[in-house]
Amino acid sequence: MSMLDKLKGLLKGHEDTARQGVERTGDAIDERTHGKHSRHVDTAQQKMNDELGTREPPTPGDDRPPQG
Repeated sequence: MSMLDKLKGLLKGHEDTARQGVERTGDAIDERTHGKHSRHVDTAQQKMNDELGTREPPTPGDDRPPQG
């Protein structure tokens, strides 16, 4: 299990809070570097937010229509 998988497991159910943390951290870095690396910080923020997305791996059997 990779470190990212472990972090995702810990953050499950707290994605919004994690996104806020990513945004605040990026803003703090931009402030301290006076925006010198803002393009790179924005890219890193976007990638982290993509990883925190609600994309769940499909579970077996989910592609079957509901039985009624």
